[in-house]
Amino acid sequence: MKTTINKTEAKEKIEKFFSGDFSPEQLKKIKRLAMKFNIKLGEKRKLFCSKCLNPLSGKLSITKTHKTIVCRFCGFRNKHRLKNLQNL
Repeated sequence: MKTTINKTEAKEKIEKFFSGDFSPEQLKKIKRLAMKFNIKLGEKRKLFCSKCLNPLSGKLSITKTHKTIVCRFCGFRNKHRLKNLQNL
């Protein structure tokens, strides 16, 4: 018999997951859970590589508009747009 959870329980499970260490297999399950309940990951997407799903670490370079992190596991370039900094 399957146990069912609701959307608030799924959000709590996702928050708890990202507070600790994770593996790519665990991350696949959490992403599937988020897609099932239509939960946006938002800023948590910057914590893992979008190609190999390992925790994101590696070479970092910053330009005026983007932050680029090269994954140390697969070599994929993860680009994240920086917020509007023109008014500084």
